[in-house]
Amino acid sequence: MQNDLNATWTMLWAWASSHPPDALAIALTLLAAPVFMLGARLLRKASGPEGNGQFLYLRLRNPLRLAWLLLILRLDAGVLQQRLENWSWVIAPLHLSLIAALTWLAMRLVRSGGELVVLRRGGLQLPEDPNLLDSNLAVRGLLTRARVLTRVLSFLILLVGLAVALMSIPDVRQIGASLLASAGIAGLVVGFAARPVLSNLLAGLQIAMTEPIRINDVLIVEGEWGRVEEITGTYVVFRVWDERRLILPLQWFIEHPFQNWTRSSASLLGTVFLWVDYATPIEQLRDEIKRLCAADPDWDGRLALVHVTDANETALQVRFLVSAANSARAWELRCRIREGMIAYMQRVQPGHLPRRRLQWHELAQTGSSPPPF
Repeated sequence: MQNDLNATWTMLWAWASSHPPDALAIALTLLAAPVFMLGARLLRKASGPEGNGQFLYLRLRNPLRLAWLLLILRLDAGVLQQRLENWSWVIAPLHLSLIAALTWLAMRLVRSGGELVVLRRGGLQLPEDPNLLDSNLAVRGLLTRARVLTRVLSFLILLVGLAVALMSIPDVRQIGASLLASAGIAGLVVGFAARPVLSNLLAGLQIAMTEPIRINDVLIVEGEWGRVEEITGTYVVFRVWDERRLILPLQWFIEHPFQNWTRSSASLLGTVFLWVDYATPIEQLRDEIKRLCAADPDWDGRLALVHVTDANETALQVRFLVSAANSARAWELRCRIREGMIAYMQRVQPGHLPRRRLQWHELAQTGSSPPPF
């Protein structure tokens, strides 16, 4: 038995020595699966108690398998190129497929890294309750940076992969070199045509770094009130209060002014204006606004003030200034304060609502003309 095994190993060694390319291709093919499985197990074991390696492996499993398979096939084709001259045309498609698989792997790695960063801070989704959307500015900033940077980097990786794939084709590379050598103006034309793409790419990086807007920020854009629903690598989806969507390029937020109501804090001051008669006791209005605010769940306890802000020939303008934790609560609070103060005026002080006064002058019995108005 031992002699048979030794004879077999001797024959295999002799064959491998006389056919080194074939032996190397067979060895690469046989070792491909065990090496991949060993690497995956080491990655999962080295992930630590938080399981980051397990998460990355699950997200990268499919592109890793495809890239590893194409790499082995490409190495086998390169080793056997001289022996398989009739099959040399397979090398170019394998090479392009390998570049595409590596590009997919790199894009998935970037996106998985962004997801992992956000998951470690509490999750990928924000609360749907409108009263909670303006809270936790740090998490929203992290979510914005992660999403914008991953999309920008994915776009750059896609461009690099496409360029490498095109440069790997000799005919395309020669055509590109001849065009650049013979017509330099083509580069200017392409650069001008790609200016919107490049400007949005740079704007995305600037927004991710400086954070003039974040996901779920409350903005006033083009006179519309709404929230930032999504930030992609090229545009921003702005959800208007009536469920319409306004699509704006990233560059717009760099070049145009807009209002951000949640830039550093979500708390806001809300105003309610009423016109009242000159005889209205303002102190009673101050007592009533405090009573209404104390009973309202949307009041944050900071401000409940009354000011006379204007006066004309017929009435006084009174401003009620109240505070709330965010814009959604401020809107509801303002509406209820307006309704409550009108109801109070109608119930307690109906005579102090705005009114016009007319004064009639009786003509004298002598028939003289009326005095001028």
